[in-house]
Amino acid sequence: MANNNIPASLSSLNKQQKAAVTAEDKRVIVIAGAGSGKTQTLLQKILYLINEKNVKPSEILAITFTKNAANEMIDRLILSIDFDGHYKDILQNKKLSESTKHTHRRKQIVKTGWIRNLTIRTFHSLCYSILRTYGVSEFDNKFKIITDTGHLDEEMSSITASETTYTALHKVLIDCCSEKDYLIELKRYVLDYLVDKLHLPQRSALALSSDNKIYTSLNGTKVRSKSEQYIADWLYRHNIKFVYEPKVTFQEKEFYPDFFIPDANLYIEHISNLSKGSGFKEKQFNIAGKLLVKTYEEMTRDTSLFNLALERIIRNRLPDGFDVDAVLYYEEEFRNRHHEIRNFLRQLIRVIDMIKVDGLSMKDIAQKASLDPHQRIRDFYKLVLPLVDKFETYCTDRSYLDFNDLNIKAIHLLKNSEEIRHKFFQQYKYVLVDEFQDVNKIQVSFIKTLMNPDAQLFCVGDDWQSIYGFRGADVQYIVEFTRFFKDARCISLDTNYRSTPNIVDASSEVIRNNRFMVDKVIKAQKKSRKKIEVYSAIDFEDGVDFAVQEVKELLAQGIPNDQILFLYRRSKMFEPYRERFKKEKIHVSAKTIHAAKGLESKAVFIVGLTQGSGGFPDVWLDDRIYQTIRPVKYDILLEEERRLFYVALTRAEDILYLITEKGNESMFIDEIPPSYKVLFSKSLQSVLPIKVHCPSCSRVVEPHFKFCPECGEQI
Repeated sequence: MANNNIPASLSSLNKQQKAAVTAEDKRVIVIAGAGSGKTQTLLQKILYLINEKNVKPSEILAITFTKNAANEMIDRLILSIDFDGHYKDILQNKKLSESTKHTHRRKQIVKTGWIRNLTIRTFHSLCYSILRTYGVSEFDNKFKIITDTGHLDEEMSSITASETTYTALHKVLIDCCSEKDYLIELKRYVLDYLVDKLHLPQRSALALSSDNKIYTSLNGTKVRSKSEQYIADWLYRHNIKFVYEPKVTFQEKEFYPDFFIPDANLYIEHISNLSKGSGFKEKQFNIAGKLLVKTYEEMTRDTSLFNLALERIIRNRLPDGFDVDAVLYYEEEFRNRHHEIRNFLRQLIRVIDMIKVDGLSMKDIAQKASLDPHQRIRDFYKLVLPLVDKFETYCTDRSYLDFNDLNIKAIHLLKNSEEIRHKFFQQYKYVLVDEFQDVNKIQVSFIKTLMNPDAQLFCVGDDWQSIYGFRGADVQYIVEFTRFFKDARCISLDTNYRSTPNIVDASSEVIRNNRFMVDKVIKAQKKSRKKIEVYSAIDFEDGVDFAVQEVKELLAQGIPNDQILFLYRRSKMFEPYRERFKKEKIHVSAKTIHAAKGLESKAVFIVGLTQGSGGFPDVWLDDRIYQTIRPVKYDILLEEERRLFYVALTRAEDILYLITEKGNESMFIDEIPPSYKVLFSKSLQSVLPIKVHCPSCSRVVEPHFKFCPECGEQI
C-alpha cells in the first residue's frame, strides 16, 4: 500500500525518466545528458521505491561525491513535502548563513522519519561511518583524518588530525635525513633537478651560453661538468674545504686550476675530453714548487675506483688528526631550499594519492621506476621508497587515515569480515550512485564489495561530463559499464530542459569528436533559435571591451547579475576582465569550468578560447614521474579537455558568448558547425599607406604635407 505522506510523482516524468525510475533490472546505468533532469530522476527513484514499492527507507543507500550534493539531495526531498513553503523560504534567504540553514536541515531530518532513515552519504562519509562503527578489527576506530589542507566538513571536524599531510611528511623527511647518505642523495636530487633543472634541454643550453657552469655542488659551488661536481661533492662529504678555479700567478702568468685544497696544499686539474693540453701548466707548477695532481674523466666511470683514487691523492696529505667524517644536518643543508623541498613533497603527496587510488603497490612502482631510462626518475623513486614506508608507519602509530585510506580500509574490513559484510548485504536492497562518471578504481571496488549481489545498483551520470581524470576518475567505468557490471541495462535521458537548441546541438556535435564515449542524441525542450555568438577579438583589450558592452546590455534587458556567468579554463585568463569590471563597477559571477560543474545561468561567457599555450584546450602531458604510475597519452587528455568544453557550453540556458582571438581561434570553436554560431569581430585596419587628397585640386599628397605642392591649398 502506498505511503500517503510521500508524494507520488511519476506523472511529472518523461518517458525515459519514468523507464529509469521504474526499472527492475539488478544493474542500471542512466546516461543523463546535461540538463536532462539527472538529480530529479535519482530523487524520484527514491520516492518511487518508498511510495510505490513499499521499500523501507533504511534499505536505500544513496552515494554522492560531495557534501553539498548530499545536502542538495536531502533539501529536495524535504521540499517535496514542504507544503507551506516554509523550508523553501529558508533556503532562498540570502541573509541566513550556511550554518543556520544546516541547523534547519537537521531539524527537518529529525522530524521526518522516512528521510531520517535514508542513508544519503558521500563515499568518504560512508566509509568513515563503517570504520568508526565496525572497524576496530581493521584499524584503531578512534582514528583521525589527515588531509592536505587540515580542513573537513562539520561531520568530521572533531576528528581532524592536528597536522596536515604535508607537515607530517616533512617531519618524516627530516627523520630520513638523519642518515647521512639519504640526506646527500636528497640534496643531490634537489640541486640537479629542482634547482639546476638539468633534465630540461633549454636549461642546459641557457647555462652553456653563459659561463658553462651548469652543475651545482653540495656546498653551492657552480662547476663545469658532472665529474667536477662529483669531486666537489666528495670533498664536501669528507669535510675538506676547497676553492674552485682559484687564480694562481707564476712568473706573471695566470693559471686557473680546477681545485685547490688548502689543508693539503694541493691543486687538482681534472682532465676531460674537452680539456686543453695541460703540459705547460704542469711544468709551471713544478717550477714554482707547487703540487698539481691530475685526475681523468675515464676514472669517473667506476665510482668505487674514483673514490679510492681521491682517497690516495688527498687523505695522506691532510694534517694529522684531520676529521674527514663530515656531520651534516637537514636544517643547515636545506636552509635556502625550502621552496624546492616543498615542490618535492608536493610531488610525493600526489604520487602517494595516485598509487592508492589505482590500487598499486610500492614494490611494483619501484620495479618499474628502476627500469626507467632516465636517471631523474630512478633517483626520485629511490628517495621516495623509504620515505613512503616511514610515512605509513608514522600515520599508523598516530592512528591517521587519509581519504583514500578510508576507502581502502573499509574495503578490507568488508572483505575480511563476513559478519559485517553480511550486515550490509541484509540492510541495503537498493544502492544508488550519483555522478557515476567521476568514480575511480577504488570507489568501484568499494561499491562491489559493499553491495549484495541481489540488490539493485542504480547509477546516474554522463560520460560527456567526466572532467576529473587528473584526480583519478576513470571514464571507462561509465562508458563500459556493462563490462564491469554484467547484464546491466542502459537508459539514456535524451531531453535537455536547460538550454536552447543551438547550444544543445552545438555541444553534442563538439563532443562527438571524442572516440571514447557513449553516443547519444540529446534534444532541446526549448524552442529559441538564438545562435551562439563567437567574438574574435583583435587583442585582450578588445575582448574585454566587447564583454563589458554585452554585460551592460544584458543588465539593461533585465537579466540579473547572478544570471550572468563567466567561465575560463585557467584563472589567469579572467584577470583582464576582472580588473576592467572593477573599474566599470560591474558585479559578474566568474569561475573555472571545473568549479562551475552543476551550475547554470541565463547568459554565459567563455573566455580564453585560443589555441596553443595558455589557451583552451590546455593539454599538457604530466611529468614522467607521474607517468610512471599512470601513463596517459595526449589524445586521452585532449578528450577530457573537450568534455570540459562541453560542460562549459551546457552551463548556458539561453545566451552563450565565446570570446577568442582573431587568427588564433581554439580548435573547439572550429568544431562547432557554422549553422549553430554567428562569427563577428572588428575589421583590421589596412596596412597600406594612407592616401591624403588636396581638398581643392584633389591631388594625392604625402600624409605629412601641410600645403598642396600643386595649388598651395592648406591640407
